[in-house]
Amino acid sequence: MTAVTHHPLPHAVDPGLLTALRGVATAAISDCLARMPVLAGLRPFHRGGQLIGTAFTVQVRAGDNLAIHQALEAARRGDVIVVDGGGDTSRALVGDIMKAIAESRGIAGFVVDGAVRDTEAFASSDFPCYARAATPRGPFKTGPGATNLPVSIGGWTVNPGDVVVGDADGVVTFPPGIIPSLREAVRAHAAREADVLALIRSGRYDGRYAQPSNG
Repeated sequence: MTAVTHHPLPHAVDPGLLTALRGVATAAISDCLARMPVLAGLRPFHRGGQLIGTAFTVQVRAGDNLAIHQALEAARRGDVIVVDGGGDTSRALVGDIMKAIAESRGIAGFVVDGAVRDTEAFASSDFPCYARAATPRGPFKTGPGATNLPVSIGGWTVNPGDVVVGDADGVVTFPPGIIPSLREAVRAHAAREADVLALIRSGRYDGRYAQPSNG
């Protein structure tokens, strides 16, 4: 077995700040952050509901989940296990046993740049799980790996302690320090879209929302 390197835990995001993001769509967050912070290529495998929490990042070698098991021992309630599996889908990194462990410890969800299995267990549950693909083939458990370091998933860097938000469209991440300004931007965005929808329903829409200056 090869060692897993553990870096210090990041500060957990204040639950009060996270509450301000309950129900906010990932599409709105992405629009308000220059349409950048998206973990491209991941899709939800769970039944439904929002994912929100603090990123506990994990890096593994292709098809090996030893570091994820160790992350489940160290993660706190409300943490999201964010796994950089290099996009490899040859072996599942997470399944129903790890789901049960995570749920029992108050983990907020899984985000896996790789494959998962036991998808019926996720599909019948509201425990959030995002991944690139599914396969029945199980993982190695020999390492190496690392926890709580910057990882790259779908063209975006996720740092330990980042906010993670997921919904039916996918997953976005961003630093917690921008939550107050982001919340205000999202409110303005929602009001603008509501105005446009009202114009459409009343037959008065003139296409201005589609102009480049309006995103």
